[in-house]
Amino acid sequence: MYILFWILIFLSTYCSMEFMAWFTHKYIMHGVLWNLHKDHHHKDHDSWFERNDAFFIFYAVVSIIFFLLWKYTSFWAGLPIGLGIFAYGLSYFLVHDIFIHQRFKLFRNANNWYAKGVRRAHKIHHKHLGKEHGECFGMLFVPFKYFKK
Repeated sequence: MYILFWILIFLSTYCSMEFMAWFTHKYIMHGVLWNLHKDHHHKDHDSWFERNDAFFIFYAVVSIIFFLLWKYTSFWAGLPIGLGIFAYGLSYFLVHDIFIHQRFKLFRNANNWYAKGVRRAHKIHHKHLGKEHGECFGMLFVPFKYFKK
């Protein structure tokens, strides 16, 4: 029974991170912290790194805090929560930074209906270079209208 709760917490955390990514992007990245995020929409430097990469650090710190709570307190749910945040961050990095933006030249030939839909939705988001219209879709819950065969 314990393992079932562990898996449920992990999956709930992973899925709730999709909401957190959407919320953070719409209200924080395209809001008060636009100065960190704008180079993701309009690259204004020659560096491989973007100021936008600072958001990964924030979520990594949150994940590490849950690992530490699990390790040094009796908060057993800290492990599945920390792993859920980490797993979502890894998934996001693979899909967004590697697959969509090709920061590493991997997954270039993925051409199935899901890959095309995710790319199409993200391209529509990036057509807005400014702070306004920061609506985006997550990597898991992309509206079906973007999935054309």
